[in-house]
Amino acid sequence: MHIWRPAIIFAIMNQFLRRLLVRTSSIPKEDEREISAQELERAERNFTITLKRYLKDFILIVAGIFSASFGFKGFLLTNHFIDGGATGISLLISALTNTPLYLLIISINIPFILLAYTIIGREFAVKTTLAISGLALCLAFVDFINVTDDKLLVAVFGGFFLGAGIGLAVRGGAVIDGTEVLAIYLSKKLGTTIGDIIIIINFIIFSAAAYLLSVEIALYSMITYLSASKTLDFIVEGIDEYNGVTVVSDNPEEIRKMIVQKMRRGVTIYTGKKGFGKRGEIDETEILYTVVTRLELNKLIMEIEKIDAAAFVVVNSVKDTKGGMIKKRPMKH
Repeated sequence: MHIWRPAIIFAIMNQFLRRLLVRTSSIPKEDEREISAQELERAERNFTITLKRYLKDFILIVAGIFSASFGFKGFLLTNHFIDGGATGISLLISALTNTPLYLLIISINIPFILLAYTIIGREFAVKTTLAISGLALCLAFVDFINVTDDKLLVAVFGGFFLGAGIGLAVRGGAVIDGTEVLAIYLSKKLGTTIGDIIIIINFIIFSAAAYLLSVEIALYSMITYLSASKTLDFIVEGIDEYNGVTVVSDNPEEIRKMIVQKMRRGVTIYTGKKGFGKRGEIDETEILYTVVTRLELNKLIMEIEKIDAAAFVVVNSVKDTKGGMIKKRPMKH
């Protein structure tokens, strides 16, 4: 009896992993007993891609949390400097009322998280919730040394580490400042650009800082904001409001269905020819083009990789869009 136990355990584990792969793939549940080896191999590949992506996202978000926390506690808090967005509002209220920053970070971002769930999707909202909660816990329980009291250095490097933290979180598919989510929503409602909305919000915040704290602190805080925004630009390779994505693949129809049904975005199909080599070998193909916000880009690339790991994907900056399906329908959860 003891000889067969390892084999039985292995068979049970194999069946469990098989069912897990099927349930996490796009194979319908009613076909679980009839799946082919090719479908199982594809399910395993998709599971591996998803696992690697989530692990990468986790590392980026954790690094972002510690970088932002260091910017807060190592530079900004002791000098009462603020930043723009939800973090700036939190810092301003903390400086005026002595309310712990970690409580304000959570409470002020709650409405933005709920809005993110509605207009971007559940996965992004969950990641953002975990990122903001992690930032609050880090601020509450992790101590950092006060690096310097030089106001210019505090403004520049406090903004640098804060911007790096926000940028790393964005690369991981989340945000630790919900203002951009609000800007995306208002830009569609008011017909303006996301950048215009962010500028208006930050103008109000810095004006309040000048009135409630001092003009000097408000001016240094503007340097903090500029430093943070430039670092954020560098980390995420350009804070583009939208990204145009061109895809050349041997599975264009499957990718098209994914974009329309899963990403819930519009797609344009071009008929083109692939040419390569000195003799210019030509093969007709369909070229897909879609536009997504940069917060959705991470998910789109992952889904494309699941379908065709060899797909040729080109991402371009898009200043703004009008019409189409960019924000008319929420992504499928």
